[in-house]
Amino acid sequence: MPTSDFTPTDHDVLMRRIAEDLIDGYDEEIELELEDRVVGPDGKLQHEEGGLPRRTYFEALFRLQGELVKLQDWVQHTGQKVVILFEGRDAAGKGGVIKRITQRLNPRVARVAALPAPNDRERTQWYFQRYVSHLPAAGEMVLFDRSWYNRAGVEKVMGFCTDDELEEFFRTVPEFEKMLVRSGIRLIKYWFSITDEEQHLRFLGRIHDPLKQWKLSPMDLESRRRWEDYTKAKEAMLERTHIPEAPWWVVQAVDKKKARLNCITHLLGQMPYREVEHPPIALPDRERHPDYFRQPVPQSMIVPEIY
Repeated sequence: MPTSDFTPTDHDVLMRRIAEDLIDGYDEEIELELEDRVVGPDGKLQHEEGGLPRRTYFEALFRLQGELVKLQDWVQHTGQKVVILFEGRDAAGKGGVIKRITQRLNPRVARVAALPAPNDRERTQWYFQRYVSHLPAAGEMVLFDRSWYNRAGVEKVMGFCTDDELEEFFRTVPEFEKMLVRSGIRLIKYWFSITDEEQHLRFLGRIHDPLKQWKLSPMDLESRRRWEDYTKAKEAMLERTHIPEAPWWVVQAVDKKKARLNCITHLLGQMPYREVEHPPIALPDRERHPDYFRQPVPQSMIVPEIY
């Protein structure tokens, strides 16, 4: 296993950290299981002796997700239009926080835009054109898992755009974002910051985890080699696109769980949301008719009950 460029180099310490990182990837299922088991009849989390050591994280996450549901209600009720950009290096944890934000929300209200590389036709369009079609209507939130800032990052570093195209992007993007804000869109931009060593560790974790190997592309591996080029590109991007109408917010993301909680807390603080009152919900009685007969399902259609 390659251990150069990583400190400490002790093999056992490295393998332990990789194992801890792999376990973190399975926590979503643990979150769901824990929530089901410890929510009492009053709707509050019950404190059990000998519970999981991650309890503090889970409780904070569940509380924040409850606030996100209130935020969603407010966005829909008041017709807000919200755009949240998530940028950062490969393996910085953008997808993890997006997953926790949207986990309990209505996908018709809070949707994720993760655009693939542009096709031949899109390369001939105005650069921002393919992103515009994903912008929200009233009552919607759109979370961009990478965004138009691809031009200032991967396209610049990998040579997918010319210097003139990059310079035009830097001239245009502040005006583009000011237009979005003037149109009534709330635009929030996050950069997830990790160290050289942490990205190295997370890439090794993906190599060792068969459930995560799909996340590693040749582009990701090349980005690892070009760490310093990405650093220079990021610094130029933040300097030239940090505007009062749409400032950048940097999330310290070496600790994934803290990054998720800090980002969600900050996001909630950017919105003047309030809890929307709803009339009480009453479950109606089911109508029953004497001539109703439920047809049996053919045994050949039943999924085998292996578990």
